[in-house]
Amino acid sequence: MTSQSAKVLFSLDAEAVGSLKDGANFKKNPEDGKCYIIYKDKSIDVLKACKNQCKHQGGLFIKDIEDLDGRTVKCTKHNWKLNVSTMKYVNPPDSFLQDELEVEILDDGGLQLVELSPVDPWLADPREPEELQEGEVKVTYITHACMELQFGETRFMFDPWLKGPAFARGWWLLHEPPADAMDRLCSADLIYISHMHSDHLSYPTLKDLAKRRPDVPIYVGDTSRPVFWYLEQSQVPLTNINVVPFGVWQNVNEHLRFMILMDGVHPELDTCLIVEYKGASGFPMTFFGGKYTDSWKETFIKNERVKLLNYKSALVKSLEPKIYCPFAGYFVEAHPSDRSIRETNIKNSAENLNVRINKVAPDIKTWTPKPGSVLDLGLALRDPTNRAAITDPPANAQIYKDRWDFDLYLNELNGAIGSEIFRHKSWIQFYYSWAGFQNYNLVMRVIETKDNFEPHAGGYDYLVDFLDLSFPTARPGREHFYIEIKNRISVMRSTVLHGRLWDDLYIGFQNHISRDPDIYHHKFWNHFQTELPVSAPDWDELLQQAEMGSSCELM
Repeated sequence: MTSQSAKVLFSLDAEAVGSLKDGANFKKNPEDGKCYIIYKDKSIDVLKACKNQCKHQGGLFIKDIEDLDGRTVKCTKHNWKLNVSTMKYVNPPDSFLQDELEVEILDDGGLQLVELSPVDPWLADPREPEELQEGEVKVTYITHACMELQFGETRFMFDPWLKGPAFARGWWLLHEPPADAMDRLCSADLIYISHMHSDHLSYPTLKDLAKRRPDVPIYVGDTSRPVFWYLEQSQVPLTNINVVPFGVWQNVNEHLRFMILMDGVHPELDTCLIVEYKGASGFPMTFFGGKYTDSWKETFIKNERVKLLNYKSALVKSLEPKIYCPFAGYFVEAHPSDRSIRETNIKNSAENLNVRINKVAPDIKTWTPKPGSVLDLGLALRDPTNRAAITDPPANAQIYKDRWDFDLYLNELNGAIGSEIFRHKSWIQFYYSWAGFQNYNLVMRVIETKDNFEPHAGGYDYLVDFLDLSFPTARPGREHFYIEIKNRISVMRSTVLHGRLWDDLYIGFQNHISRDPDIYHHKFWNHFQTELPVSAPDWDELLQQAEMGSSCELM
């Protein structure tokens, strides 16, 4: 079986995306002349896309003048009609489904149309579904993105974040995991980890796992940057990590198999999973200055919450799952120094999302999970109204965390502040040369700060000119993009010292950012969030250079 791959077919910048009209938009790629249809539903902020090619005999679509809402296009060959809001052919009805392209929204407001090939790899090697018996398949919610699936005697765990923070010290668990969560993890038959973000790949959790069962089988997708790129540096001795190709069935036993797929939003980074048994199957608000007042942030977040609710409910309605369960968003900015972030970054609740879904799609069963609650899939599929299908945790179980081990993890971060390398200002040039980002007309100022983002008395304040990778004492006289970043000193130095990705800073609420002009630089952030070298900087080389420099000065 051929593994799944992703190919970018077409791109639009932010201005072109902003000019898309409601309904069907026809776009041609100037590089190869190929045409695409992008459907926009402004009411719920949804974009869909496909090739401008009829699935019948390959004719081109044009606007259907009989269609008043802009949803239908007509083939010039045989007058077949396609509803691009559903990707279903309406004339003739019940014929084909149009193959959709993935619409990847870039952080700068642009988009890419991505073709996954094959489109539906799970259709390969189909199996006749068998009816599930009561108690045969159980889904237990643990916390955040962590679930346990039990298939007969086989137990499958996903994305275990059971202890410690994620993104340095920015995210903390909202829910208290069940008391036996670590025991469940250590006795699992296999574990799937979707991607390398620390709310899914939790090294504090895996460290405890490795002490008890280092050889537990762990499965990850073959992403462009390895999920476990940091394993050697972490010194967590896991010994049975399996990197599998996308879109290929992995057989566990005669009844159970799973397939790891590319994520449609971030195919180079994230993954998703299909599990078949018996044939049945937030970015932090860290900007400051200019328009980024507290009231602006509050309004922006409120609008984004509404759009996300609309998008999610529309997506669930179109996919028509039998059961829908929102998870992987249960974190809190718990540390006292992040109180302002916590109060500003108000999140949608799973309860509100499920209420909305129940209104637009009453036939879909929704489940708002609590730590330790169990869904009996056999019962739920047989009768979605059966209340016995879901077992809640005991009445005395603690649902929400009320304490976190702040000191344990912050002391580890603070330990980087006094590292020997930071006594030598040459670390700045050494680090950014290692990072390898240049030939881009951006000047960055970095200010190391205290927790309140005021300059740290012992911190550095420096400029990096990424056009030629120089380190000027003042902004250059030429026209250039400018970004100023105030980084909490402990997280910045820990990130530098260990060669980690800048997600800990950016997604973890550990910096304040201002831009001139107010433009997002995707190339810059993508490099520092996904493309830094896999091997950490060789700080011994820096110290040797510093020692030789001191010796030369004495001579």
